[in-house]
Amino acid sequence: MTKFKKYLKRTLLTLLALTLILVAFGFWFVSLLDHSVDRQELLNTTPNQLGYLDNSVTISRGKILAVVTSVDKMGTSGKSTGYEHTELARAYYVFQANGFEVEIASPKGGEPPVVFDDDDMGKYDYAFLNDKDAMTKVKNTKSIASVRADDYQAIYFVGGKGAMFDFPSNHHIQSLVANLYSSNKVIGAVCHGPAALVDVKLANGSPLIEGKLVSGFTNEEELFLIPDAETIFPFLLQDKLTNQGAKFVPGPAYLETIAQDENLITGQNPWSVWKLAESMVRQLGYTPIPREITAEERTIELLKVYQTQGYDGAKHWLVNMLVNQHAKIDRNLLAMHSIVAIMQYDIGKTADILRLLSQTKFLSNQRLSEQTNQEQSS
Repeated sequence: MTKFKKYLKRTLLTLLALTLILVAFGFWFVSLLDHSVDRQELLNTTPNQLGYLDNSVTISRGKILAVVTSVDKMGTSGKSTGYEHTELARAYYVFQANGFEVEIASPKGGEPPVVFDDDDMGKYDYAFLNDKDAMTKVKNTKSIASVRADDYQAIYFVGGKGAMFDFPSNHHIQSLVANLYSSNKVIGAVCHGPAALVDVKLANGSPLIEGKLVSGFTNEEELFLIPDAETIFPFLLQDKLTNQGAKFVPGPAYLETIAQDENLITGQNPWSVWKLAESMVRQLGYTPIPREITAEERTIELLKVYQTQGYDGAKHWLVNMLVNQHAKIDRNLLAMHSIVAIMQYDIGKTADILRLLSQTKFLSNQRLSEQTNQEQSS
């Protein structure tokens, strides 16, 4: 009995120590996050406050059609879905700023279901919600059956898991894509948006994507978020595109990846939207107007450097960005990727990202302190 009591005591002390360590880690982790964002100010952002639109091209360069899903449930699972708001809003403003009128369509027309990821929402996303013209368009989308290919210079398929259900089987989408492509127009799609390319046939009967470089939401990303995706969706997007002859281009999970094959431009996930939209503008024959790179984009770039050059390369890049170029890093997004690494049981990667996160906070606070001292001295 005495041995049992000693064992029990050691066990309880061990559990207590582990609990204290976890609590301490939790407080330290939260301290690394950026709590300076004015949430109310962000919510009230208007297009006039973006700055980017101030230098918009004023000459009309034609129209681009953005297509969103009409599906609000993932098959028989009952899980809610829709189009991804950020994937529409950010591309919308890139197209608009570069002289294109953006119209919005969906398979059913009318107001489509939408998905908001609060952790990923930035000023462009909230500006869209406060943009009367944009919201009028999105609440009254055109029916895809009423769309004429001749009216547009390009088409952009917005992601969202609902696209897996109503894009592939829609004959109007298939005909529209085939007509635009044969007319040398630009075809863009991001995340689950490339589901629109499935089963599209060219005039000679061959699949549009056969032999072409194509990206989209990968099996790795899909199954990580939804382990039973194979039973919920009609297919896994990467598998379907590959089976139809596409040269699928998978990048690191949840990092920006673009595949371009002449007029066909596709992106892997939501973090690919900015580059995808600007790549479409270039393919249309124009140089995109200058745009301030967002903190989110810089963070994704940092993680890509880490992916290819390891911790030391990423740290060097980070110091250069924060100290020499005064760029901003989204610490909360960086923290999210450390959580993803934990969920992937990659302890080494988790530790490295946390070190980069800590370094980001230190350098950001140091720069803020220097700015405060300069202001006081002047």
